Amino acid sequence: MKYQKEIHEYLVQHQHEMLSLLGNLIAVRSVQGPAQEHAPFGTEPAKALQIMLEACQQSGFVTDNVDFYTGSADLNQKAPALGILAHLDVVPEGGGWNHNPYQMEYDTESDQLFGRGTSDDKGPAVAALFAMKAVSDLRIPMKAGVRLIFGTNEENGSEDLAYYMKHRTLPPMVFTPDGDYPVINLEKGMIRLKLSAEFTDKKSGIIKLEAGEVINAVPAKAEAIPGHLHETVTIEGKNAHASTPEQGENALTKLLQFLVNSSLLPECRQTDIIRKLAECFPHGETDGKALGIAAEDAVSGSLTCVLSVMQMNAGEMTAYVDIRFPVCCTGAEIVKKLQESLAPVNIEVLICDEPHHTDENSEFVQTLLRIYENTTGLKGECLAIGGGTYVHHIEGGVAFGATFPDTDVHMHGADEFIKLEHLMLDAEMMALAMTELCGE
Repeated sequence: MKYQKEIHEYLVQHQHEMLSLLGNLIAVRSVQGPAQEHAPFGTEPAKALQIMLEACQQSGFVTDNVDFYTGSADLNQKAPALGILAHLDVVPEGGGWNHNPYQMEYDTESDQLFGRGTSDDKGPAVAALFAMKAVSDLRIPMKAGVRLIFGTNEENGSEDLAYYMKHRTLPPMVFTPDGDYPVINLEKGMIRLKLSAEFTDKKSGIIKLEAGEVINAVPAKAEAIPGHLHETVTIEGKNAHASTPEQGENALTKLLQFLVNSSLLPECRQTDIIRKLAECFPHGETDGKALGIAAEDAVSGSLTCVLSVMQMNAGEMTAYVDIRFPVCCTGAEIVKKLQESLAPVNIEVLICDEPHHTDENSEFVQTLLRIYENTTGLKGECLAIGGGTYVHHIEGGVAFGATFPDTDVHMHGADEFIKLEHLMLDAEMMALAMTELCGE
């Protein structure tokens, strides 16, 4: 590809600078905190943004701080045709680390850079900046501009991006290095529900029932205390992400099945609700068939449905459901069917996002796939996923990296890392994306 040799050599020469900036960013615990003036998501995400914008300014780029929600840097004075969207906020470190999560460490034997945010998404953000520095410093002729956009709230709802889109205009082509290679062009729609019921009769079979911790995961443990036993019934399952529930075993639906098939429950409204939920969410079923919402298409696969969290006592029940649906459905159609199938359980729709689909035959997507193939020697193909990426609400947006196939970077887990080789490839491919899509 044109300029690939020059870009590669430039990045190798500036590798130390890349790692220095990344180390400075990793040292900032940019987890969401209380909103303050000039820090809508807390002081640390704002600090990480300031470090990045200062690095962009020192590289000669004009920057724009959008009220500390986001910041951006432009390659030149031409109207940007390409936007690269990365985020500088991180999830909490959690336990189990063998390395300091906020002090970047390089292991030469494994070629791994450890630290919270190395792969998600500070490493790719730094790679994007040095990709743009390469294009600028090498004076590669450009017919259009490029804009880097740095967010600070991707991990907690992407309010940063919503604010940016309200106050600024996105370039016509946008990709985020916050997913997987080669290219993610299709993301299923998402529905999240809160279910509730109250029990006004005095009779009840269950004193307490608890299962699940987060709405987007298959629960691995469920417990109930039947009234006449005063002993806890514990059911074990297996965790899995809600977008791939077939990889886990739902302890909650297993518990409901056990209770319905036992002789532990008296006839009462609470028991009726338990039976209803066991009927609508049969243990082992993950496609919503019992609810009448099963659907599948060739491009995005099957609908998934998970009853993921539940609390119940003698007076009330609350539960949460996570649904990912293919492009052949609409959220409104599914919600209407759910209201019919789940009655008399009350339903509150928390999220109803339609699927996101960008044409894989577009010049934009095909160019990214060609860059990936030429640079890595691996097959370039589009991916469809059940989860959502940073570009879910951006028309025509895709995810381009930064996780390579068959690489577990421990994202959101202990000892998160990015391979140095992969970081350098990220920068090289992003620079090529700029030159191929916006160059003369």
